[in-house]
Amino acid sequence: MQISDRLNRMEESATIKMAQMARDLAGKGHNVISLSLGEPDFDTPQHIKDAAKKALDDGYTKYTPVSGLIELREAICKKLKRDNNLDYKTNQIVVSNGAKQSLANLSLSLLNEGDEVIIFAPYWVSYKEIIKLSGAKPVFVHGGIEDDFKVNAAKLEAAITSKTRMVLFSSPCNPTGSVYTKDDLAAIVKVMEKYPEVLIISDEIYEYINFLEGGHVSIASFESVQDRCIVVNGFSKGFSMTGWRLGYMAAPQWVAAACSKMQGQFTSGANAFGQKAAAYALEADMGETYKMATAFEERRDLVISLLKEIEGMKVNHPEGAFYLFPDVSYFLGKSVDGKTINNSVELCEYILETAHVAIVAGSAFGVDSCVRIAYSNSTENLKEAVRRIRAALEKLK
Repeated sequence: MQISDRLNRMEESATIKMAQMARDLAGKGHNVISLSLGEPDFDTPQHIKDAAKKALDDGYTKYTPVSGLIELREAICKKLKRDNNLDYKTNQIVVSNGAKQSLANLSLSLLNEGDEVIIFAPYWVSYKEIIKLSGAKPVFVHGGIEDDFKVNAAKLEAAITSKTRMVLFSSPCNPTGSVYTKDDLAAIVKVMEKYPEVLIISDEIYEYINFLEGGHVSIASFESVQDRCIVVNGFSKGFSMTGWRLGYMAAPQWVAAACSKMQGQFTSGANAFGQKAAAYALEADMGETYKMATAFEERRDLVISLLKEIEGMKVNHPEGAFYLFPDVSYFLGKSVDGKTINNSVELCEYILETAHVAIVAGSAFGVDSCVRIAYSNSTENLKEAVRRIRAALEKLK
């Protein structure tokens, strides 16, 4: 008996692996603080839960159209116009079981063996594996901490070849929290105007967790590239609905049709009562969402100030999401109790074992000199976690 070569080539999600290691350690009786998963610690707002309960009572328990309930697709179109000044029709929207499925649909529907997809790095862990699954080749273009981990237009253009089929990035970014401003995006658009055959996928799942004055800007708002932009978004982060598994894409109609066909053979439509609640969430008062964003901004400032007190820790000042991506190269090569820490994986395992704090190795996101810290936890836990991390790092010589 054997598993497929396809699965053997696929790497396990580092964030999920670290979360499981943390749970295993906690199961042994240790007080573990997990800063590994990208999950808000807030509960789903009550009015959204109430909408789901009402939908259940109203009989929304059956199969849904593959692309999503019409009322949710209409609400998404209204949201895109209201928040992003984007004009989409309902046949350009596909609702999926999370934004991750939207990305998988795109990859499997649009890519062929030998195609290339440019991915801005640092990148979310699943981008690479989703692209590889389609037979295409991921091509990484890096932005350093000195540039807030953002990729500039010159690096992007240098990576484009005759095989380039897509450009994929997130803003606000997982794992760095970096946000591409309107000026940043304008420079990227200027490059992309030269390559009309290349699609642009913008992962905007952290849209509402954006601390920049003026808020979120979508690359799809630039008219010259709008007809080949695909916006991926969802409800996990801004509405704290991670377990609901609801995401969506807004795309040219031919792309939406292709992805709906693909999804129809994998999962069909997402759950009915959750979609009804999601439609309500988009049209209801957004006060709870903005409260969460304010809390995340306060936590960001707290954790940055605490990390900067650790000798050798290099931290920038990201403007969105709920992650920090500090450079920890100062600690690599150091030792404790005769054991040398050679890379970010070993550093994170050491911190988990010694400090009982779970963070994720930067190598999973394409940068081995960094680690990802999710500050989606209580202020008390964040203070204690950084205290423990500092104590563990100070043992390295």
